[in-house]
Amino acid sequence: MAWTTRASRTVYENRWIHVREDEVTGPHGDGIYGVVRMQHPAVFVVALDEEDRVCLVELERYTTGRSLEVPAGGSDGEDPLVAAKRELLEETGVTASEWISLGRMNALNGIADAPEHVFLARGLKTMDATQSQSEEGIDAVRWVPFAEALALVADGTIADGETIGALALAGIRLGRFR
Repeated sequence: MAWTTRASRTVYENRWIHVREDEVTGPHGDGIYGVVRMQHPAVFVVALDEEDRVCLVELERYTTGRSLEVPAGGSDGEDPLVAAKRELLEETGVTASEWISLGRMNALNGIADAPEHVFLARGLKTMDATQSQSEEGIDAVRWVPFAEALALVADGTIADGETIGALALAGIRLGRFR
């Protein structure tokens, strides 16, 4: 049985998210469903240098505390590739000469409409981004061998779902998983 929306109302909205409450009929009958819609898609960047190291950023998230993640952010309505290039530079001070789209993901698809685009960045060049890193809330930029990044996922050090998904897409593209 398909879901049917009988009514919908906005309960909160800001420049980043829109939250609505839907009256629905689904496989188990009638009910209320809360949905968070991101105002713009997000982008995630797996930046891989010539030594096979992944760029990770450390920051403090209000909702979950300390986090180790790939550079990421909102597209603010831009083309996803343009946003990915901007986020990589702002968060890490790095630019890339090669960009490969790794695919699309959906965050928290049980409660959210939150599309995400993932890119692999190579041909890296370091610029200065001390000021923008501070503005972005980045505490540190770390370069970790790809295999070690996967080990950090396995031991729970990297717990951000989007980072885990982005690393998996990169690993598949790079032939690291069979």
